[in-house]
Amino acid sequence: MINKLDNTNDRIAKAIFTTFQRAYTIEAQLIDVLDFPPLSRTVNDIKNSETLFYGYHENEYLAAVIEFDIKNDCLDICSLTVDPDYFRKGIAHKLLESVLAITPVSRAIVETAVANTPAINLYKKHGFMEYKRWTPSHGIEKLRCLLGRVDEQQLRKVKTTLA
Repeated sequence: MINKLDNTNDRIAKAIFTTFQRAYTIEAQLIDVLDFPPLSRTVNDIKNSETLFYGYHENEYLAAVIEFDIKNDCLDICSLTVDPDYFRKGIAHKLLESVLAITPVSRAIVETAVANTPAINLYKKHGFMEYKRWTPSHGIEKLRCLLGRVDEQQLRKVKTTLA
């Protein structure tokens, strides 16, 4: 079951934190980094976040979380995590599909590590296309993908806005 999560609620923020920690620990291993910035996020960071959170529950357990923001008619996916006990069940696909269906935007963006092949494959299945690669100060090479019909002028504007 997919529903909106109240990240300001202590119990829910802790559940989001647990899902993030379990998923990001695996991602850090996958991309072969020891210091992975998402793992430093705290329960209070989650509680104080102004982004939107939706979760997928299975048997009352928060199995996956998608976090996003909407700015300038663009869905910005901040995170999409699945608890390792629920990998390979199509949950990330269901969450992404659900959020894309309920948000009234003309385009979406997402960033992930270049080495995170499973995430990249998921986004490509949904029509996202790569448009930027870079290495931020933390040293993990990143990839930004865009979904939506935009002309070259709009794409330049999006790139400028998000850079």
